[in-house]
Amino acid sequence: MHALKLRKIGSSTGVILPKELLDSLHLQEGDQLFADYNLNGLLLTPYDPEFEETMQAFERTRKKYRNALHQLAK
Repeated sequence: MHALKLRKIGSSTGVILPKELLDSLHLQEGDQLFADYNLNGLLLTPYDPEFEETMQAFERTRKKYRNALHQLAK
């Protein structure tokens, strides 16, 4: 677990992520993080939740349109 300190950055407030944490998550400057909060606290993740929803929708329709997708792949 890493203790992070809130810092003023311009007119906003941010946190500085330690290099070890960035390295372990394979993140670098300019990458995007997505924030979500719930009863347990704050979750920061590099994974786009909308992309996951899109992939689940694709999985639901993939078999139905298998032939059309095969033709498009040619």
